[in-house]
Amino acid sequence: MRYLICLSLILFLVACNNTSEQEHQFIDLRAHEPIPLRANNDIVPLHVSVAAVISPQGTSASYQLLLDYLSEVLHRPVELVQRRTYQETNELIRNGEVDLAFVCTSAYVLGHDTFGMELLAAPQVQGESSYYSLLIVPKDSTATSMEDLEGKVFAFTDPMSNTGRAYPSYLVMSLGRKPDEFFSRTFFTYSHDKAIYAVASGLADGAAVDSLVYKFALSRDPSLSEKIKVIHQSPAFAIPPVVISPSVRPQQRAILQDALLTMHESELGREALNSLGFDKFVIIEDEAYDDVRDVIYATVE
Repeated sequence: MRYLICLSLILFLVACNNTSEQEHQFIDLRAHEPIPLRANNDIVPLHVSVAAVISPQGTSASYQLLLDYLSEVLHRPVELVQRRTYQETNELIRNGEVDLAFVCTSAYVLGHDTFGMELLAAPQVQGESSYYSLLIVPKDSTATSMEDLEGKVFAFTDPMSNTGRAYPSYLVMSLGRKPDEFFSRTFFTYSHDKAIYAVASGLADGAAVDSLVYKFALSRDPSLSEKIKVIHQSPAFAIPPVVISPSVRPQQRAILQDALLTMHESELGREALNSLGFDKFVIIEDEAYDDVRDVIYATVE
């Protein structure tokens, strides 16, 4: 009996050694990454950047509940990383210095086309994932179109902005002119809310701003409706998205995307969405931004 047991054991070991490598099935534990730790075993914060569509003070206040939500569902601290320009925010993404970012549509297009910036999700507002460029002037202005702003002072938002720079430049170029020749003077405000107040205070004769920010600004300060008016609305553009660096690992990408797509299913998530005026986050494809591409590349000299 002992001989039979030993013989069986030997045959089993031989069979195991002869099994080809392809026949082995195993679980790669490397695919199940733990939350990253610092050298002192503290959890590494999730770094989030929000492009300066609105001023830094407004960004911090508006997005705080969303940051709190992400910290809660991901079980890690969240740090907001802010930069003055869209280009600086894009560089944070390119260099992997932030985990995800909320960016302008043209910043996404240029980031995608130059270094592979990836879409993660997009907000939905009142059932739609689109927004507009609004051409605004002082309430008492006689201007009714871009053509009437020739020789005037114009406020651009950011050099990389679609609604605040590319689209109004496109309107001027459709008149057969160049912005630096058409306007008497231009300047950058580096946020849409500051462009709105530049027009409201008389510092600029006109500006083009993000429709979502415009609506948000009027909800916070109803008196603005007595100081400014809209004289032109662009066609619909795909809404500014949430993006990640192409260096983010697939599992981390899936975790972050799921956290955004399921926000509307929890009380904390809905509260965060309401603070931003969003219904929920949805999947969006790169092709949705082709109209933005057309405007951007039409204005590149």
